[in-house]
Formats: sequence, structure tokens, C-alpha cells
Amino acid sequence: MTQKNQTNFNKILYFLVTVIFLFSFNLYSSAFLSEIAQVSDKTFSGLELTYMENTGAAFSMFQNNKFFLIGFAIFAILIILWYLFKHIAELSMMSIFVVSLLLTGVGCNLYERIVYGFVRDYFELTFINFPIFNISDIFINISVVAIIYMLFTKSYSETKNELKKH
Repeated sequence: MTQKNQTNFNKILYFLVTVIFLFSFNLYSSAFLSEIAQVSDKTFSGLELTYMENTGAAFSMFQNNKFFLIGFAIFAILIILWYLFKHIAELSMMSIFVVSLLLTGVGCNLYERIVYGFVRDYFELTFINFPIFNISDIFINISVVAIIYMLFTKSYSETKNELKKH
């Protein structure tokens, strides 16, 4: 196996292990936190555990459109996997982690939507008016912010290098 193939194999292995770990952590934590939120109101400084069965997507969009949301999630996962395998050679381990985080967030919400018919939400911010959310939503939001940051810094770096050439 060449050095390049070995590196790509290591990146794919890292991706798979990360996704399996994050997926397991997410589903176990969601089950645990959902159960706690259903039996008692736990409040921590600005955060309350409030159980809700969400049949929609972010901010309750597309309520009761289960099949559309399932199809959209499957499409998103396929695009993420396509991107990952097409660009694996040039992706850093941090980029692969961010992609793993995004895939896990989408995948866990998809899993719950298929198994339960809804997504279990349980985190409620009490200091602002904000929708109740779950760990998958946190994973998705962190990864999207990280991807935007990486795209802007890469674009800035490339622009800066181009300006230096002239």
C-alpha cells in the first residue's frame, strides 16, 4: 500500500470510528436525558430539561412531514459521504471530525424520526425564547459553524497568497 493510500485509509478509519463513537454517545445520552426530562423538571442555570416530541425540523419547520424530512436527511447524508470520499486526500483530521459531527447529527435525528416517528428534544434555554433542542441539533450547529469558519479562513488565506504573488 502506498503512503497516500495508507493516509487515506487512516482518514477513513478515523471517520468511521468517530461516527460510531459520536452516534453511540448521542443516542445513549438522548435516551438518558429524555427519560430524566419526562419524569422531573431539572433546571440548571439558564437550562431546563423539558421533553418534547418534535415531528418537524429546526424551529418546528415542516411539522408532520416525516417522509420529506427522512428523504432530506438521507439526501444530506449521501452528499456528506460523497464530499468526504471525493476530497478525503486533502481533508485535515479536524475537517474529517467536523464532517463526522455533521453526519452524526443528521444521522441520529434520522434514526429517531424513523424509529419513533419524531425527534426527542429536551434542552430548553430559559433565559431566551428559543426552541427546545437535542444533542444532534448541537452537533449539526457546531459543525455548520465550523465549516463556515474553515471556508472563510481558507478563502482568506488563498486570497492573501494570491495578493502576495502580484
